[in-house]
Amino acid sequence: VRNAEFTEVSRMEFMTPSAFIFLYENQLFLTFRNRTVAVWNFRGELVTSFEDHLLWHPDCNTNNIYITSDQDLIISYCKADSDDPLEGSAGSINISNILTGKCLAKIRATSDNPKDENDDSDSPFPGRTKKRPYSLRIRNTVAEALEDITALFYDEERNEIYTGNRQGLVHVWSN
Repeated sequence: VRNAEFTEVSRMEFMTPSAFIFLYENQLFLTFRNRTVAVWNFRGELVTSFEDHLLWHPDCNTNNIYITSDQDLIISYCKADSDDPLEGSAGSINISNILTGKCLAKIRATSDNPKDENDDSDSPFPGRTKKRPYSLRIRNTVAEALEDITALFYDEERNEIYTGNRQGLVHVWSN
């Protein structure tokens, strides 16, 4: 606090969050309420709302949220936005710009580009008969890895996201 000035914000504009994170680099607050994330300034004004960042847990769990050291990105475990049956109960890992609210990247299970069952070009065992495409098994593994995430960490030097799930498994996501 720089002075004794008191700022009151209308309850209609600013509902009490379940949690918040102070972004000291930008002098802003990230607030979490009912699965949504918003950015506010000290004048009580909404700075950013996120276009595609609906958190998985209704009550904020900061174990599933990572803010980069530059405080420009938020990486979170979110609800998947698809009706894809392959996703099942899998969520997604969303990476968004904190100042603009734009979703920059998303890790999610998908059934895009279905493969021909007889195409073994990406199989570790070419020429063997398969009951289902190799790529489908990989996608199922991704869907399973995106279920019940309980912890998320981003290694900024390696550009890797680490997640842990309720089954005690750790997954590393990198490009």
